[in-house]
Parts: sequence; C-alpha cells; structure tokens
Amino acid sequence: MEEYGIGNAIMRRNEDIALDMMKFIAVTTGYGKTGSPEAGFKGGTVSKAEDYAQHLLDLFGQCLAAVQGKK
Repeated sequence: MEEYGIGNAIMRRNEDIALDMMKFIAVTTGYGKTGSPEAGFKGGTVSKAEDYAQHLLDLFGQCLAAVQGKK
C-alpha cells in the first residue's frame, strides 16, 4: 500500500481505499457466496471459486467507481 505524505496528512490511492471498502463489504455481508450445505440439508450450492472471484472483481469495480465519484 502506498501512502503519500503532505505535511501531517497522509493520502491513500483510490485503489487502496476501494480495496478496503470491498473487503469490508464482502466480509460483513458474505457478498458473492451462496449458503453452504449443513448436515442433512442442502440449502444451496456452494459457488465455484471462479464465480466467487468474479463477484469480488465486480464489487471492487463498483467500489473504485464510488471512490472516484463516478456513477
């Protein structure tokens, strides 16, 4: 992570801020995951790793656009 200092203020790159935002959203909401089967019950199928990775990449793009002020 690159940080740039100007006086006492530290500026972070938009990509770093978007990554932190994406991690927070993904962890707190379970974004991109489906329910995992419990003992004796199949509530949903576990998504493939590629699908989960694609969901996270899409979320990162949305977070980056939000940080940059794009709609």
